[in-house]
Amino acid sequence: MGWYQRVFWPILRRFDPEMAHEWTLTALALAQRWRVGQGLLRLVVGSRPSSPISLLGLTFPNALGVAAGFDKDSRVGPGLAALGFGHVEVGTLTPRPQVGNLRPRIFRLPPDGALINRMGFPNGGVTAALPRLQAWQDRDFVLGVSLGKQKETPLAEAAADYAQVMTAVYPHADYLAVNISSPNTPGLRELQGSGYLGQLLGTLQTANDRLAAKHAISRRPLLVKIAPDLSWAELDDILTTVLHHQVDGIIAVNTSLSREGLRHPHRSEAGGLSGRPLRQRSAEIIAYITRHTGGSLPIIGVGGVRTAADVQAKLDAGASLVQIYTGLVYEGPGIAGRILRALAR
Repeated sequence: MGWYQRVFWPILRRFDPEMAHEWTLTALALAQRWRVGQGLLRLVVGSRPSSPISLLGLTFPNALGVAAGFDKDSRVGPGLAALGFGHVEVGTLTPRPQVGNLRPRIFRLPPDGALINRMGFPNGGVTAALPRLQAWQDRDFVLGVSLGKQKETPLAEAAADYAQVMTAVYPHADYLAVNISSPNTPGLRELQGSGYLGQLLGTLQTANDRLAAKHAISRRPLLVKIAPDLSWAELDDILTTVLHHQVDGIIAVNTSLSREGLRHPHRSEAGGLSGRPLRQRSAEIIAYITRHTGGSLPIIGVGGVRTAADVQAKLDAGASLVQIYTGLVYEGPGIAGRILRALAR
């Protein structure tokens, strides 16, 4: 048990999870502004073996990243990179500010190594995030931006919302993630169906070509983030549509509506489940996609990652990169360094 679990976790767990998360973001934002703070963050991480990965036309400093949802308003990308993460996916951003769902909306399930959240894309809107994204142009990490739609936007008009966010962040992002799988925006997961998905991806790929030409920059890789609760037939339909529209990759997986095997009383709370209960399902979906595409479709694996063995299992299943969120909450800011050193050994 490390210093985080011995000293800080017993204190943090006494407070509302969303409040504790806000304190974490504030501390990271302050630390990343000053050289001394950046040095302290690197001290927390310790040594980081260099293991760059070429994927999507990009060079990732290492295989580990932070999943969307941790830095919803694009505040602490450099701070998270200083903690050892090779890429950071910010957002999900929406066209206009959105308060999200009513609090409380995050629940810890420590015996299960899990969280349940029903945040609902709270963020200040894409316009408010732009100055911070612009300030990170000289970065040493890969920046992904998660695209979302406004809660009240009808599904038939969702493509316009995603395209609006995409247009705003395009010059500043290294890759773009289409979030159609959060369970906390009513109806959003219906966008995974072929009736909507083809139209959405067609619109975004057309915008991708147009924006690359407009800014005279390389075309941004477009990835789709999928739910863990899909049937194999539903996943087959998604893969057919994704391949038809030449999408660059899949992020597997988002949070789950399943509560199978949970022990903590909070298991009855509504929202998306993340953490250790998703570890096996995520690996199964990654392996399925790898088999059914012959390994041709790049995959970022997410779900239940807390150790180097968890990362290796995702890589062995066919993922090229791995993202962390809930593991960072339970294992603390040194998790990336510990995992990278263990993988190197």
